[in-house]
Amino acid sequence: MEPREICIGHSPDPDDAFMFYALTHGKIDTCGLTFTEKIEDIESLNHRAVEGELEVTAISAHAYGYVMDTYALLPNGGSFGDRCGPIIVANRPMDVGELADVRIAVPGTMTSAYLLLKLLLMNFRFEVVPFDRVMEAVKSGEAEAGLLIHEGQLTYQQMGLHKVVDLGDWWHADTGLPVPLGVNVVRKNLGKQLMRKIADLLQQSIEYAHAHREEAVAHAMKYGRGMDAAMTDHFVGMYVNPWTSNMGEKGREAIARLLTRGYHAALLPRPVHLEFVE
Repeated sequence: MEPREICIGHSPDPDDAFMFYALTHGKIDTCGLTFTEKIEDIESLNHRAVEGELEVTAISAHAYGYVMDTYALLPNGGSFGDRCGPIIVANRPMDVGELADVRIAVPGTMTSAYLLLKLLLMNFRFEVVPFDRVMEAVKSGEAEAGLLIHEGQLTYQQMGLHKVVDLGDWWHADTGLPVPLGVNVVRKNLGKQLMRKIADLLQQSIEYAHAHREEAVAHAMKYGRGMDAAMTDHFVGMYVNPWTSNMGEKGREAIARLLTRGYHAALLPRPVHLEFVE
């Protein structure tokens, strides 16, 4: 493989940091490729992908419906929740039915969390807020409820907030499938050989992190706002699971089901064809 620099986009959350650690910090042989990081919130990465800016990037599963012509899905590195996922919280005890009548702070309209919320409620009032300000927006009364991704799913009680519904649990009860949240994609114009090499190296990076878990969690903890080592390890375990190493048929079915339901609900512009790097 000829020497080349590849920029990888990922969000500032512990599970992404955990799985990309070895790849971006010289822990594995990258066969002449040099990987650099572009760390931004997932909604910003979604919009960068729409413009085709990054060669490899994490995006929301929802966002793949807008970038399928430019990017192929990597079969590894995805974030799937097993009966857990984005959480809607409120500043008081609240029933799901009340959510249609309150303003909800959301971390972006291309996130998978937002698509899941639309499938649950369809019509609701919302305000887009950076993901790390959603809890603050709810606590201050700027919004009556908030849609939490990343570490907020574990730390919301520290701010005295109340869980209304776990969308990953709702999705599993409705479909029997894991909830697809984040996926990794690679730009098709890199060519099949390089795309396959990137998929292989990402797999090696994930395996290194599992084999050197304490080291990789220590790195991931830098991105776990308000979380200690034990909580970071727990959060990583929630979303770096068997579907991360290989999403398999069940993971692919979950992505297809989410995007198909989004299309049939008129939430995506056209049917989505999933193209994977094999």
